[in-house]
Amino acid sequence: MMGVKKKIVGLAIAIVAMTGSNYAKADSINLTGAGATFPYPIYSKWFSEYNKAHPDVKINYQSIGSGGGVKQITEKTVDFGASDAPMSDYEMTLVKAPLVHIPTVLGAVVLAYNLPEIGEDLKLTGENVADIFLGNITKWNDPKIAAVNPGKNLPDTVIVVAHRSDGSGTSYVFTDYLSKVSHTWKGKVGTGKSVNWPAGLGGKGNEGVTGLIKQTPGSIGYIELGYALQNKIPFASVKNKSGDFIKPSIESVSAAAAGVKLPEDYRVSITDADGKDAYPISAFTYLLVYKKQADAVKGKALVDFLKWAMHEGQKAAPALYYSPLPEAVGSRVDQTIAQISVAP
Repeated sequence: MMGVKKKIVGLAIAIVAMTGSNYAKADSINLTGAGATFPYPIYSKWFSEYNKAHPDVKINYQSIGSGGGVKQITEKTVDFGASDAPMSDYEMTLVKAPLVHIPTVLGAVVLAYNLPEIGEDLKLTGENVADIFLGNITKWNDPKIAAVNPGKNLPDTVIVVAHRSDGSGTSYVFTDYLSKVSHTWKGKVGTGKSVNWPAGLGGKGNEGVTGLIKQTPGSIGYIELGYALQNKIPFASVKNKSGDFIKPSIESVSAAAAGVKLPEDYRVSITDADGKDAYPISAFTYLLVYKKQADAVKGKALVDFLKWAMHEGQKAAPALYYSPLPEAVGSRVDQTIAQISVAP
């Protein structure tokens, strides 16, 4: 009789242990992601707000640059990657399972500068920007800059270029734009997350370039709009394809996306877009997600978050200086998310 009781007690303990283990899994779901610094301010907000509404789901994100995000999702060391640059055809061949690009928001890459003498209404053409980053224009009072800034008392100050030192989607967007507006840039430097910069100082992440600009008089660099606004750094209006000087804003970024035909896989460039009101250095930013999720619990949590981001999350975009997805794009993304399968 005593042996039977021991067996019953042992079985009860085992059941409780198993049940407790299942509850522990359900009570704590940790998702990890890595990649782009461009959308980090809004992703940080999203992950925090989502956790408040869903305390069982914690999302940890490393803001390491798009190059790092692509590398880590390819190697499956994270649950999702993030990149401002769509993965190239070659990068897609390195992925051993079907992967989808999920557009999340749109943003602007701005030309921020440290030049208190000239205030906040500097104008630049694409040719000006290319010549500055090629090292061909080296002084702020260069005649080419003066020609598009009549009446401005441009100082005889050396221009210090600030650029990214890491593999960066922001760099991809910026160099993609320069390759479209300057044959010289396209031939000498080209487009990429990492390029051989002809001039300047390198900083890691949007944060690093922002810091360089703030501490270096006479500097100019490219950063995401929100970083410039939050740090109170002035930025230039840039001449667009229609010949208008456009200030980067939520509205002008939305205008850049308005006339773009999105391919099935969402991998598209919207730099130098048509449209009178379009800001020319605009871009989608993406989450990179495997189409078939191997872990059922994590997969469902990730899909649920993506659905939330496409609806509730979009409402937070304008306050952080990002443009929400156009309604038609959001509807398509909903369908893409619905196709992500979660293993039973």
